[in-house]
Amino acid sequence: MLADDPLGSRREQALDPVPTPYLEAFRAIDGDANQRLVVAILEGRPAGMMQVTFIPSLTYKGRWRAQLEGVRVRSDLRGGGLGRAMMEEAVALARSRACHVLQLTTDKKRPGAIAFYEGLGFEASHEGMKLHLR
Repeated sequence: MLADDPLGSRREQALDPVPTPYLEAFRAIDGDANQRLVVAILEGRPAGMMQVTFIPSLTYKGRWRAQLEGVRVRSDLRGGGLGRAMMEEAVALARSRACHVLQLTTDKKRPGAIAFYEGLGFEASHEGMKLHLR
């Protein structure tokens, strides 16, 4: 699913067998109590996925936050409510860990995703910046 969109298709690989770096990342995520990889299954097939990271913070009086990454819904299932259900699960996970905020970044080249998140109550509160290290 990571490669199943215009941006991801340029930076991800959908290969069989799965490349070693993906397997190593999965093992690291799976072995970290502050990470949760959520995979939605419909009719026996992966339909959506997201990674939730729980981050301790010195700000907000030491309260935890939850960070969403890699949110994807299979392209043939978009617009059917799965993304909304996944976001509800993310909120529930964040609340279960007493997080004070659920945050995410989305590429500015994804206007549909931005509208989706805004419709769920997310606000563009900060200007995100990245430095790609190659």
